[in-house]
Amino acid sequence: MRVIGLISGTSIDGIDAALVEIEGAGYAITVHYVDGLTYPYPTDLKQQITQVCAGHPLAMADLATLDDAIAHEFVQAAQALMAQAGSTDLVASHGQTVFHRPVEPGNRLGYSVQLGRGAAIARQVNCPVVSDFRRADLEAGGEGAPLVPIVDLCLLSHAQQRRCVQNIGGIGNVTYLPPWPQRQAIPPKVLGWDTGPGNSLIDIAMTTLSEGTLTYDRDGTWASQGTACLDLVQQWLKHPYFAQPPPKSTGRELFGWSFFNQCFPMAQQRGLSPTDLVATLTEFTAAAIAQEYLTFLPDQPDAILVGGGGSRNPVLMDRLQAYCPDCPVMSTDVVGLSASYKEAIAFAVLGFWHWQRFPGNLPTVTGATLPVVLGHLNYP
Repeated sequence: MRVIGLISGTSIDGIDAALVEIEGAGYAITVHYVDGLTYPYPTDLKQQITQVCAGHPLAMADLATLDDAIAHEFVQAAQALMAQAGSTDLVASHGQTVFHRPVEPGNRLGYSVQLGRGAAIARQVNCPVVSDFRRADLEAGGEGAPLVPIVDLCLLSHAQQRRCVQNIGGIGNVTYLPPWPQRQAIPPKVLGWDTGPGNSLIDIAMTTLSEGTLTYDRDGTWASQGTACLDLVQQWLKHPYFAQPPPKSTGRELFGWSFFNQCFPMAQQRGLSPTDLVATLTEFTAAAIAQEYLTFLPDQPDAILVGGGGSRNPVLMDRLQAYCPDCPVMSTDVVGLSASYKEAIAFAVLGFWHWQRFPGNLPTVTGATLPVVLGHLNYP
């Protein structure tokens, strides 16, 4: 089956689209990456999404318009990829997360909102579309995130190595993969959770400090010119989220504008330059990931494989390596899985599994009470 996976993550830097060919069933699948592209949001739409994620109020009529506008851009991304790489049998669309509330004490279910409704995409691309992937896990008492670890298990596990697969998008999340020799039918116990900030705080700092002319730290250029304030890093690492044991998930609601608005005055009081602040936030991201490993992993990994936009930031990768000196830190590109389109590929697989009615969540990761089939199938 040829499947297109679509996702725009918490960085809101565009829609990643990946076309893959998948064969097999359940865990016994082979996935061949065909082609991918990143389709940028129009500037005004990106700004509106960013404002909603930051908590700006929105009338219901405006929310409906925004939902349709995002769906239209997802259609454009899918059609651009099909024009480039050929037709598809199925589209799997994660959509654009604009709100995420983890499970809370008192038996309160988690809540997560992804805009870009699948029915509108299916109608316009004239192809079945699987969407709304998080709902079934949430309804089963899970966090609804992270959902990619089960795909990491199939595509990146190793017969002898313990591996951490670290995604660094807007938010960071880790998959811990014990060795899986001989690929038995029963996989090992996989762990996974959101490690905290990924690129979100760095991106916000770049947007703020450059007065909107830059939206991310390309090649870690600003961070490489600054000096990190380690006292601030240690202070930020005392945030209660880092003491909370997995399963856990987070988003821009916690590590977004509100957190940055607390960090910025602290940096100004210490006389940090703009590049110093970006260096400090980069250091914080790497330190948070390493601290999560030391605190919650049963064993330290033999290798760390990094995907997402953070894998293209050499300063962030170097700082993560410095915090994890005993195992190599490398891009998933090194082991044959596109770091740039890893998340889009993962949702293509989750869409394929929905088609097969194969459960796509891992209760050990999300905290759900049982494995469930993820997503809702929309026909054109």
